[in-house]
Amino acid sequence: MNQKTYLIILKGGVCLAFITFFFVFKDLLFPYITSKQISFNILIEILTIFWVAFIVKYPSWRPKKSWITFGLIAFMAAVLLTCFTGVNFNMSFWGNVERMLGWFHIMHFFLYYLIIITVMRTRRDWLALLHVSLITACLISLYTFSINYSTIGNTAYVAGYLIFNIYFAIFLFFIIKNWLAKSLYILSLILMLVAFWQMSNSGSLVGLGVSAILGLLLYGILQKNRRIKISTLSVAIIAILAISLVFLNKNSGFVQNNPILWRLTILVSSNKATFQVRLLSWRAAFEDFHNHPLVGTGYGNYAITFDKYFDPYFYTLTDSASYFDHAHNNVIDLLSTTGILGLASYLSIFVAAAYYLISGYRKGKLNLTTFILITSLLTAYFIQNLAIFDSFVTYISLMMTLGLLYWLSQEELPVVKDAPMNNSEAYALAGAGIVMLFLVYHYNIAFLKMLDGTIAGQKVYAQTNDIYAVMQTYKDALSYDTPIDRDSRTTYIRLVNSAQGNLTSMKDKEKGQEAIDYAIHLAELNLAQNPKDSLELMEYSQVLAVDASFNADNPEKSSNYLKQAEDAISKSIESSPRRIPPYFSKAQIYLNEGRKDDAISTIKYAISLNTKYADGHCQLAKLDFYYQQEKDGYSEMDQCLDNGGQSQLYPTSFMKQLINHYGTAQDWPRTVKLYQRYIQLEPNDVSGFINLAKLYAKVGNIEQAIATAQQAEQMDPSLKAGAEEFIKNLQK
Repeated sequence: MNQKTYLIILKGGVCLAFITFFFVFKDLLFPYITSKQISFNILIEILTIFWVAFIVKYPSWRPKKSWITFGLIAFMAAVLLTCFTGVNFNMSFWGNVERMLGWFHIMHFFLYYLIIITVMRTRRDWLALLHVSLITACLISLYTFSINYSTIGNTAYVAGYLIFNIYFAIFLFFIIKNWLAKSLYILSLILMLVAFWQMSNSGSLVGLGVSAILGLLLYGILQKNRRIKISTLSVAIIAILAISLVFLNKNSGFVQNNPILWRLTILVSSNKATFQVRLLSWRAAFEDFHNHPLVGTGYGNYAITFDKYFDPYFYTLTDSASYFDHAHNNVIDLLSTTGILGLASYLSIFVAAAYYLISGYRKGKLNLTTFILITSLLTAYFIQNLAIFDSFVTYISLMMTLGLLYWLSQEELPVVKDAPMNNSEAYALAGAGIVMLFLVYHYNIAFLKMLDGTIAGQKVYAQTNDIYAVMQTYKDALSYDTPIDRDSRTTYIRLVNSAQGNLTSMKDKEKGQEAIDYAIHLAELNLAQNPKDSLELMEYSQVLAVDASFNADNPEKSSNYLKQAEDAISKSIESSPRRIPPYFSKAQIYLNEGRKDDAISTIKYAISLNTKYADGHCQLAKLDFYYQQEKDGYSEMDQCLDNGGQSQLYPTSFMKQLINHYGTAQDWPRTVKLYQRYIQLEPNDVSGFINLAKLYAKVGNIEQAIATAQQAEQMDPSLKAGAEEFIKNLQK
């Protein structure tokens, strides 16, 4: 194959990678991640075949020595080492389906970088690639506006990705002389900035803001023209003072009445629940650091640290997403999972980049504008990663940026003459082809089939509630035996845990038992990868409890399953002793065993971990009512409602009992909360809306009273006259 053909394939592949940003295959598990990463992996593996053959045939095209490349190699090596030294090799090497950021996947980003620095060697090449990236970012921004979400998914990922392209647009503005093109770059910049603001991500906002001020300061300091120097530094100082004044006076009327400034102070606030949650996460990493200082717990294994040092105050801040698989700070995450070795190798990449930026500027290879823009871009990226972690789109953008810096720091390379096909080229094509096509099928195509089969199983359950048919579908999906089956297995286990009623009502008990046994088998496979995974242990315990309930007519068998369930949940608690939900599962097992006092004391201990966590009070209240201890039950129910736990209450008959009690006591605020829950459970009961409207009026919430009365009128037009009179009286 001649040189031109190789270059067309490889350069085209580098640009083609950006089409994966738009892939969202709904029939895959976690489609926003898997659609992109697996497609990218396949592309890179195919490109690698031609890349290997190309650099074998044309040695002068091989990447030259670079400290950036050495830093990336060191990082990849450190991460690979921790795969073997960590607590869960599978998680480190393959990652999970939700992130797809195991060593195997990030290795593809490194290969992408190697291909870039091999073939992207001219100004024309880089203009083409930068424009492809910029067009992609603009389309994603427009897509965000049109349907209010992005093909990338998580808004933090979108914001991080846009940072790169905001700087690419500025870079192109300065190097392209055509004013029509410049105007288009300005339009694209405005478009991306609006989309960036819409993402409402504080880490990215701080990163972009700090980098912009840094850019102004550098330009002012390094600028030789005295007038420009003074003007630029003055703008930077004024910006710093203005921002400082806004935050120092964030409660003032001026800031509060300005929607942009007000939103800025809300987004960038240390009092935000999300920031406080991250502080708890970071503290857990530091508490565990002394146990694994050199190589950490193994890349991707942050969850075990977070579980071990879980702080129940977490539930005061948020009652959702309490299982963190990343520290939401790339530096802390790497320190925790790859230790000093991994973090040092990661930081060496940026030290190398700084070296080439500074030396390139001093030697005249980089002009002042280029030096400042790339410095500011890497600064913004690094800062925003202090509140998040890398994703598919930021990894690709980072490799592209490092490739650009590599090109800018290299000497011009001579044109290489074509050469005829030789044995080395043929062997390289054949050898790399066999290896890469093996990877394409076994670690990508098989992944796709498994993920597609998982969604097919969920569809079967949604359409039929036939758990046995679901099991058959999952068996087909998991027959490919891929190393990322863990998340698929988990979805089946959760289906079984939520399908206890359907299982009990099955006429064919043998099929029901087979479906449960399969869930137990899958749970055991998951635990084999990490026997101390608190979440997996809890779900294993729950499926054993389901089995015990299913075999209630066989006391001996049921008791045996309950003992196994108790053992599993005890291990779950041991792995995460201050996480509250496992205690509820343990209390339920005690109840099934007839151990009332143990169940109550377990829930009380769970409540003691965080008295503001509503679920504990709700659980204990239900238990007190069950045992006809109404005084204690209502005392706990007060706490349940006061801490916002009404969403935990059901069924309707129980809600009516509570409404009657609190209504009789004329406890209107709590009765309002109960009716809010009641209309969720009974959305077609117009009387619930009528009563809630009246209650809103009692507590002085006129707007809600009117809105709820109007809802009741829409449900039953015969109420129109009464509703209008009610609303009229309220408005008076």
